[in-house]
Amino acid sequence: MTDPGAAAPALIRLQAITKTYGQGTAAFQALRGVDLTVGAGEFTAVMGPSGSGKSTVMNLIGCLDTPSSGHYAFRGVAVEGLSRDQRALLRRRHLGFVFQGFHLLARTSAQENVELPLIYRGASAAERHRAARQALDQVGLTGWEHHTPAELSGGQQQRVAIARAIVTQPTVLLADEPTGNLDSARGREIMDLLVALNRGHGITVLMVTHEPDMAAYAHRIVHFRDGVISRDEWRAAPATAPTTESAAVTGTGAA
Repeated sequence: MTDPGAAAPALIRLQAITKTYGQGTAAFQALRGVDLTVGAGEFTAVMGPSGSGKSTVMNLIGCLDTPSSGHYAFRGVAVEGLSRDQRALLRRRHLGFVFQGFHLLARTSAQENVELPLIYRGASAAERHRAARQALDQVGLTGWEHHTPAELSGGQQQRVAIARAIVTQPTVLLADEPTGNLDSARGREIMDLLVALNRGHGITVLMVTHEPDMAAYAHRIVHFRDGVISRDEWRAAPATAPTTESAAVTGTGAA
């Protein structure tokens, strides 16, 4: 199949990226010269066994770590040349994160959890409340704003985490095993939601997963092994369309 990303604008470009942890005989090379280009609007799944480098490359793209060598460009800007504060600014303005563990504040309502990134931005209370309610509506949680995590199911908690990730209207959503703590039915709901956000709002999605059935929702699967890309597989379209519930996401305001 022809690479559909070839004509897409290069949003993320990694060239000859290496990452080494430790020194001397204890050194471990997690990445061994990775070249990867991601176009705007892609939904890409990253797969590989433990120690393959898939999570390391996601941390580098998310500016949570820095490469040992090589070049990382985000929208043409050399990220490796940015200061720590500049990388933090890039994260706040352009990147949203969803993790396997939901990382919600236990005694804080769903709306207050979603508002947290906007507090760091210095948004007013009125702006935070409006944006958080809109984000919760986009993930199908209207009416659950004032419930704490203990009052929500696992799937609902992950939806709150996704709402928190998209409330800042990110360019890229980085999801690390987003269905890892969910049963298969709830996992499919979350994947339908990610597809809807990608299709309906144009959010670029990069997802680490070890589950082939979840990776099948993406239209590109990048396989890692021993710190390099072993296969880059393109698909015509996500294998599963959004469900009726999550399809409603595409009819709401911008993410």
